[in-house]
Amino acid sequence: MRDSLLRLTNFIAGDYCAPATKAYLPVYEPATGKIYAEVPDSDAVDVDSAVTAAGAAQSNWSNTAPSVRAILLRRIADLIESRLDAFAEEESRDTGKPVKLARNVDIPRAVANFRFFAAMAETFTSESHHGEAATLNYTLRQPLGSVACISPWNLPLYLLSWKIAPALAAGNCVIAKPSEITPVSAWLLGEIIQEAQLPAGVLNLIHGSGPRCGAALVAHSRVKAVSFTGSTATGGAIAAATATQFKKLSLEMGGKNATVVFADCDFERCVNEAVRAAFTNQGQVCLCGSRILVERSIMPRFREAFLDAVGNLIVGDPREANSDLGALVSAAHLAKVQSFIELAHEEGGRLLAGGQRVQLEGRCKDGYFLAPTVFDQLDAYCRVNQEEIFGPVVTLTPFDNETQALAFANSTAYGLACSVWTADLGRAHRFAAALESGIVWINCWMARDLRTPFGGVKQSGLGREGGVDAMRFFTEAKNVALAW
Repeated sequence: MRDSLLRLTNFIAGDYCAPATKAYLPVYEPATGKIYAEVPDSDAVDVDSAVTAAGAAQSNWSNTAPSVRAILLRRIADLIESRLDAFAEEESRDTGKPVKLARNVDIPRAVANFRFFAAMAETFTSESHHGEAATLNYTLRQPLGSVACISPWNLPLYLLSWKIAPALAAGNCVIAKPSEITPVSAWLLGEIIQEAQLPAGVLNLIHGSGPRCGAALVAHSRVKAVSFTGSTATGGAIAAATATQFKKLSLEMGGKNATVVFADCDFERCVNEAVRAAFTNQGQVCLCGSRILVERSIMPRFREAFLDAVGNLIVGDPREANSDLGALVSAAHLAKVQSFIELAHEEGGRLLAGGQRVQLEGRCKDGYFLAPTVFDQLDAYCRVNQEEIFGPVVTLTPFDNETQALAFANSTAYGLACSVWTADLGRAHRFAAALESGIVWINCWMARDLRTPFGGVKQSGLGREGGVDAMRFFTEAKNVALAW
């Protein structure tokens, strides 16, 4: 764990370098509220340098055998895994999440991403068809070229690797921009890239703000595709900025996900998973279930059990092994979440748990901690139940029947994920098919299979990541017809 002020640099053409601007932004440790690092405030000049480096490396990388790409991706995975504890500690300090969460989930999943797409590099296939007019039609899937991968602050290395790995596996060179709020684990990736001996320019890491650095990156004329995870507002801005350039876009954006609980659920398991889905990473996961819809006949029992479980959660120093929730990512985000708690009161909600900032002692006395918060008696269509909060604030809402449950679940402008709890197999299939959601979990939450498509509908996203979908996104399909 670093204790002195850390000055980060960009990673371009295989080496670390200061930003052309010589300007830096402060990075705060959420658990303490203190500045612990500085990150480059890069601009269009730095972006152009990174794009130029990627372009110079593109021809050799796209012509590198898939088996060699796979070896290099596995080497990156092995090196990250060998430093798992160091990455976990830095990511915890960067984000405010408990070290145990970063150690047991975030960093291992980043490792798994590189290994999975290493295998995809070797097994990715295209199609061929015998035509009716004595032709053989086959599809060439070729790398796009230089692509931009932009990741959010909540799962810094995990989500960055989710984009970088398929892009590299498919033969593209990458300019990656992590969030300027949580940049350290991505910055450390440069050391891994050097040690793995990835060719210079194949993967470039550039830091800076969205309006200054991110905007220049997505609009750059030599960037062929943008893979973005973040807010719906920023995703919309990217779509608008690139519309006339006709870039390929993958936009994984916000969510206002429902956990739908029917009376015939596996009750104890459902309660435990509903709590986990609500409060993992302080509720700062786009897949968190912040709207808990419960069949009215079991609502009293569910509410009591849910509140008991929430009452056992420990908000504490992320370094401590017994901490279940750490700090929210920033003072600004804490204020945003608190404004929704005030709004819930204004909209007539009944506070059942939490609602207040948690004041810790010692090194974390100025940290951005908030108690896990639960409301009920809010209308299903009120703002608190319609807008993304992205924090440890959830609502309990009763429903009377399957039709009403579906209407409530589909009522928001988002459509990322939904978790459904029922023992009725027919209902499970029927409900899943009718949900306006890109991801549906039945009797589970956050079950992860990298072979399956990932993404949302409505204002939650455009395009799909994961498995073959990710590889296809990072390639161009060219049809070749051979006649004889």
